[in-house]
Amino acid sequence: MKKVVTLLFLVSFGFINAQKAFTGKGDIRVNVGANIQDGGSGIQGSVDFGLGENFSFGFVSNYLLGVDNFNGFYGNHPTPYTDYKPEFKDRFDAKARINANLSSVIGVEQLDIYPGLSLGLKNFGGHIGGRYFFTDGFGVFTEIGFPIAKYSENNDVFDHLNNQTTFSLGASFNLQ
Repeated sequence: MKKVVTLLFLVSFGFINAQKAFTGKGDIRVNVGANIQDGGSGIQGSVDFGLGENFSFGFVSNYLLGVDNFNGFYGNHPTPYTDYKPEFKDRFDAKARINANLSSVIGVEQLDIYPGLSLGLKNFGGHIGGRYFFTDGFGVFTEIGFPIAKYSENNDVFDHLNNQTTFSLGASFNLQ
């Protein structure tokens, strides 16, 4: 029972003391967290810079740490792959992005919902995310990213890793 009471106290304290998630021009928000997707999991980092009341641009990158080696036949390759490992280029992706920050539009200052578009090394895509700040400098985020157009139709063994829907969650920091 003590754990439940403590958890309720912390959650209510966090909501009572919550801070603005996005204030506009001059904002710098950094997200660091886990990236989860089909065939691998890893880390994601992003930074967003406020340009106006409801607009920001930024950068995001991810690196897949846990990717299974491939064994078997793939595509038109006549011989089977044996313990085929993904290279750095298969595990890493980086993107520039723009966001529409909607906290002032939805009327909840502590919650920043941000849909956007991204242009990366592997594809052109979109994302929708949310940040909630418990204090002036610390919050949590979650984000779903998805490809709209792939740059290559190569069907290499690991091409799907950075060309699929991803889910991320973690900590968000205010560097303003």
